[in-house]
Amino acid sequence: MLKTDNQVPKNRYIIFNGMTILLMLLLLARFFNIQIMNYDIYRKQADGNRIRGVSLEAPRGLILDRNGSILVDNYPTYVLYCIPGELENRRLEFSIISKDINLEESILESNYKKYYRSRFLPTKLAKDLSFDQLSRIEENKLALPGVFYKQHPERIYTQEVRASHILGYMKDLDNTSSKIKEKHSDYKAGDLIGWMGLEKQFESILRGEKGASFYQVDAFGREVGVVLEGNELLPTPGKNLVTTIDISIQKTLEQELKDLRGVGILSIPETGEIIACVSVPDYRPELFRGSMSGKDWNQVIYDTNKPLLNRFANGLYPPGSTFKMLTTIALLKNQRVNPAEKLECTGSYEFGDRFFRCWKETGHGFVNLEQAIEQSCNVYFYQTVQRLSLKELWTVWRQFGFGQELGFDFPTESKGIIPDRAFMNKRYGRRGWAKGNLLNMAVGQGEILVTPIQMATYINHLATEGKAGKLHFLKGNKVLSESSPHYSSHIWNQVNAYMKKVVYGLSGTGKSANPKINGLILAGKTGTAENPHGLPHAWFIGFGNKHGKQVSLVLLIENSGHGGEVAAPKARRIFAAYFNQSSTKIAEMSP
Repeated sequence: MLKTDNQVPKNRYIIFNGMTILLMLLLLARFFNIQIMNYDIYRKQADGNRIRGVSLEAPRGLILDRNGSILVDNYPTYVLYCIPGELENRRLEFSIISKDINLEESILESNYKKYYRSRFLPTKLAKDLSFDQLSRIEENKLALPGVFYKQHPERIYTQEVRASHILGYMKDLDNTSSKIKEKHSDYKAGDLIGWMGLEKQFESILRGEKGASFYQVDAFGREVGVVLEGNELLPTPGKNLVTTIDISIQKTLEQELKDLRGVGILSIPETGEIIACVSVPDYRPELFRGSMSGKDWNQVIYDTNKPLLNRFANGLYPPGSTFKMLTTIALLKNQRVNPAEKLECTGSYEFGDRFFRCWKETGHGFVNLEQAIEQSCNVYFYQTVQRLSLKELWTVWRQFGFGQELGFDFPTESKGIIPDRAFMNKRYGRRGWAKGNLLNMAVGQGEILVTPIQMATYINHLATEGKAGKLHFLKGNKVLSESSPHYSSHIWNQVNAYMKKVVYGLSGTGKSANPKINGLILAGKTGTAENPHGLPHAWFIGFGNKHGKQVSLVLLIENSGHGGEVAAPKARRIFAAYFNQSSTKIAEMSP
C-alpha cells in the first residue's frame, strides 16, 4: 500500500506564519517600550528592588512645667521591623525572634497583622528592645532575612510627679484605627499618636515631621550600604509645650491625695492658669509604652477604682452645700430674701408628706443668711428656695458654667446636669414634680451633677466678681471665661463676706482650712454630697489672697465623710504649701 506525503493545507501555513510574525512584532514592540520609551520608569523600579527607604521619626516636643522643668522627655529606644515580602519563612523567623527577645510568637503575629501595610513597607513587630536582645538578633541575622531594627525616640515621664491624667499617653496606630487615620491622613500603621490628655490635645504641635533615609539591600534584604549619603531627609523636631503646671505644687497636691479617690485643682482665678491638677487613682503612663501585657491591661481596665477615669474633667458628682452660694445669689438677685431675716432650724423641715433634714440633727436654731452659710444650714435654704422658680435657679447655675462644656484646652469634658423644666418634665412628667424638688436642688442635691473643673470655674468667678480667666493648661495670654456672670458689687461683696465667715467664724464649717499665715485672707465653702452608693463625698472650694497673690482650690474626696472634717484640713495644708513656697520664690527674686 502506497503512502502519500504529509501535506499541510496552504491556508493553514499562511495563518501560522502570520501569527508567528505578529507575535515577534509584539515582543519587539514591548521590548522597545521597556528598553527605550520607559527606561527611566523601569530603572527606578529596579532600583527600588535594591533600595529600602526607612522613615526617620521626628523627636517629639517636650512637655514642660511653667518654670521650664521637664514633665515629659524623650529617650532613644529600638524598634524591630520586618519587610513582609522579604521574609522567607515567617513562622520560622518569628520563632527565632521570640527566643531572642523573650516575646511570645502570638504577640509578634498579632503586631504583624495590626501594623501590616504592604509587602514591601516596614511592619512593626516589637519595641523597647534592650542591647542584649539586639545582640541576639544580630547573632541570628543570617537566619532572619527581611528583619531589621531602628532607633526611635520614645516618651519618658518625670519621676517627680505622676500627672498622668493631665499629660495623657501615646498609642501605636494599627489597622483597626481607620477613623483616626481618616482624620490624620498622613499617619500610617505603626505611627505613634497622642491618645489622651495634653499629648492628644496638642498632637499637631508636639509631633514634628518625619524624615527618611535610603539604604542598599541585597537579595536577602540585608543593608549593604547607604544611598546618597549626606542627602537624607532629616526629620523636623516637634515644638516644646510649656504648661501652666507648677511641678512642686503638683507634687504637694499628689501627696495630699495619695491612696484616695478624688480630685484636686489649684488655679489662678484672674488668668485661669491651672497650676496643679490631680485625679486619683491614676495610672502609670509607661503602661501604654510598648507592648502592654494582657495581665497589666486587665488590672487597669477592671480596677473598681477606675484609674483611667479622668475625674476632674469627666467625673460627675452632686455639689452638695457648695451650691448654697448660688442659691444665695439667686435670692439676692431676685430680691427674695432679707439677709437679716432669721428662720428657725430644728434639724428637719416638713414639706408635704416628706421630711427634709439638716446635717445637724439638733438644728441650728434661728439663723440669718450669713449664719446659714457659715454653719451650712440646710433648713434655712429649704424655706427660702420656695420663693424662687426653677428657671431663676437654672439661670444662675448656667451663668457660672454648669450644664455645659467649658471649652478649656483638653480633649474631653462632661457637661454635667443642671435640670430645667424640660428636663424635669421628661424625667417625672408634667405633674410629677413640684416645688418640693427645689428643696434638694437648693443644697446641691437632687438631679444636679457637676464636674470638678466646672467647680473650679465657679470658685474663680466668686474670687474675681465674675471676671475669671478661662481655665487652661497651655501657658499663654489670659482669655476671659465664656460664661461670665454679671451682678452688682453689693451681691459679690456679700457672698464673699459670707464665705470668709465659713473659714474664720466661730461656727464656720471650714475653720480647719485656715493655715493661719500672716497676710493671708481666705474664703471658702464646705460641702457634703450625699451618695447612694456609700459614704458621702467631701468638698472644699475656696480661694486665698496674700498681698495681691491669689489662688483658688477645689478639693473632692470620694466616699470620705463631711467636707469640714475631711476636705478642709487637706485644704489647709495645700494653702500653706502654696503660699509658703510663693513667699520663698518672691524673697529669692527680691534684690
